[in-house]
Amino acid sequence: MQLQLTEQRHYTLEEYLQLEEAADYKSEYIDGQIIPMTGRSTNHNRITLNLSAELNAAFKKQNYEVFMEGVRLWIPKKRIFTYPDVMVISEEPEYYEKRTDTIVNPKMIAEVLSKSTKGYDREEKFVAYRTIESFQEYLLIDQTRIHVDQYSKTGKKRWQIREYDEEDEAIEFTSVPVQMSLLDLYNKVVFESVEEKREAVHAEDTQ
Repeated sequence: MQLQLTEQRHYTLEEYLQLEEAADYKSEYIDGQIIPMTGRSTNHNRITLNLSAELNAAFKKQNYEVFMEGVRLWIPKKRIFTYPDVMVISEEPEYYEKRTDTIVNPKMIAEVLSKSTKGYDREEKFVAYRTIESFQEYLLIDQTRIHVDQYSKTGKKRWQIREYDEEDEAIEFTSVPVQMSLLDLYNKVVFESVEEKREAVHAEDTQ
């Protein structure tokens, strides 16, 4: 996902929502600015699907629900509309202005990191997410290697981090009663980049 600012003008919430309904691509809203979201990869899609599918299966008889990147999140204290890759809610979803496309009460959020947005996801976005009262757990998932950072809330303004980077490890979720192996999370993910493949082909051609 690559973030690029559109023209520097201030949009109201209503203007953004109207534009978003008619747009061919999704955009974030950050306190008056509209930022298109582009550049998702096949690895990004695989990881998102793997995580959502595993969680959805685990929650079949539990009172949790999984939403993917098509569902919008409203963060009132930061005046942000965004589309997390994966969200988990407990009990029933709470909606922004009765809009069933926008929720306000995630318990867990996961973001698949890309080169262009990993700093934003780790810093500004995490700061914004922490203003949500229901928010308890944050996963940052690398799509170029086996590596997951898990942030878990332990108290008011207190978070602890745990790293996972071994194939035989399983993520122990702290906000929901689920475990998931890294092998399942990264199922069918191909870590070799297109650039590396091109470089390999070029090296063979020049020999």
